[in-house]
Amino acid sequence: MEKTKEILQDILSSLEIDHKVSDIRTCVFWTAVTSLHCGLSSTMAASIVPSEGHQVESAGHLLPSGAKALAKLSLSSQILEASIGIAAINSLMPVDESMCVELNAEAEIRANGAGKRIAIIGHFPFAKRLRVEAKELWTFELPGRGRPGDFVNDEIEDLLPKAEVVAVTSTTLINHTLGGVLDLIAPDAYKMMLGPSTPLSPVLFDYGFDAVSGAIVVDRDQMLTYISQGANFRQIRGVRKVIMRR
Repeated sequence: MEKTKEILQDILSSLEIDHKVSDIRTCVFWTAVTSLHCGLSSTMAASIVPSEGHQVESAGHLLPSGAKALAKLSLSSQILEASIGIAAINSLMPVDESMCVELNAEAEIRANGAGKRIAIIGHFPFAKRLRVEAKELWTFELPGRGRPGDFVNDEIEDLLPKAEVVAVTSTTLINHTLGGVLDLIAPDAYKMMLGPSTPLSPVLFDYGFDAVSGAIVVDRDQMLTYISQGANFRQIRGVRKVIMRR
């Protein structure tokens, strides 16, 4: 957890400007914060349903706020607060589009992982398609959230160090498990962070990632219509999937 917070602190420190937050949407699957840009993050609803007490301590009083102040919620141990914080980070992130290519994560993993041992942290629908081309493919998920064929935490310590290509869900920034995952990955493995919550920040390259795959909101109103109506990411319109490489 401490290493994850160190990464988040470095990302927060890299945000050079602030901007007034004009809108916060916390929907069942996705959270959006509008400031300089519109940033997305996974709400991780399955993780917050069983919780007791207040999920967002200042709910109803988060506006008006500066995006930098809101972004500090990414350090919160409350999943929903951390989700709002990550979305706020993404709303301020100055993305260098000259470093980006318009490509989805599946294509990037396939290009680097054919014939190799691939590990995917988090459940993504394309995993079963990649399995055909991989030497071996392991998917890891938290206990209680896995699906048939997924491995859980007690198996990750044995298998993850053997992977040659590792794709890590950006929700590990929200639940603060990223540091523990990075400690298990072989130094020479190809490492990628993926998911709409991913900050498109070069800071992640300093922690060994070779590529980061995320989403840029290009039509805020259209995107908000979809997430407000319960869309999963495959249904959302108004966003562009991009990859930033080291």
